[in-house]
Amino acid sequence: ADVDAVRKLPALPETADELRLIAKSLGADASSLLLRDKATERRVKNTDLSRLQVIAFATHGMVAGDVKGLAEPALALTPPEKGTEEDDGLLTASEVARLKLNADLVVLSACNTAAPDGTPGAEALSGLAKAFFYAGSRALLVSHWPVSSDASVKLTTRMLKETARHPAIGRAEALRRSMLALMEDTEKPGYAHPMFWAPFVVVGEGGTPTFN
Repeated sequence: ADVDAVRKLPALPETADELRLIAKSLGADASSLLLRDKATERRVKNTDLSRLQVIAFATHGMVAGDVKGLAEPALALTPPEKGTEEDDGLLTASEVARLKLNADLVVLSACNTAAPDGTPGAEALSGLAKAFFYAGSRALLVSHWPVSSDASVKLTTRMLKETARHPAIGRAEALRRSMLALMEDTEKPGYAHPMFWAPFVVVGEGGTPTFN
C-alpha cells in the first residue's frame, strides 16, 4: 500500500484512552498495550498472540480501495518510514488470517470491520471478520459501517466493564447493556441515534466468556 497515504490518515488520539480503559477493565498490564510507534504491523506479526485471551484494535478500518493499492479490508497501524512487503502500515485480511490466535474475544473498534472481502458480490463478514476467525478467534466485536470514534470509546469500554463485572451475562448481553447506556447518555443525548451504536455486533460465541 501507499505508505504516505497511510501516514496521512487523521489521528485518533482518543483510542489510546480507549485501550487503556479496556486493559484496566481486564486487569491487563500496561506493557500489553501497543500505542503510537509501538503499534506497527511488524510488531503485531512478530508478537506471540496465541497466549492472549482478549485482543483489541482501536484504529482506522479500511475497505478495498480506501488507499491506493489496497485490494482487501485492512486495519491501519503506524507505518514505517519506508514500506516493505512485511510492513506497509496496513494489516490486511489475508495477513490477519495467517496470524496464530487463541482468543476468546477480538475487539475491532474501527469503521467497517464487518465489511466484505472486496470481491464482487462478497457478503458481509467475509473480510476482516472471517480472517480473524481463521486465525483462531472465537468471538469478535465488529462494525457494519463507519463509526464515531468518541461513541465507540464509550461503547467498547462499557461492554468490557460489564463483562468483567458480570462474567455470567455473556458478550452479547454486555454489548446490549453498553448500547443502552450510550442511548441514555445525558451529556451526549445525540448518541441515542442508531448511527452511534447500531453498527456494532458480536459475532461468533456471544455467550458467557471464559476469560478472567
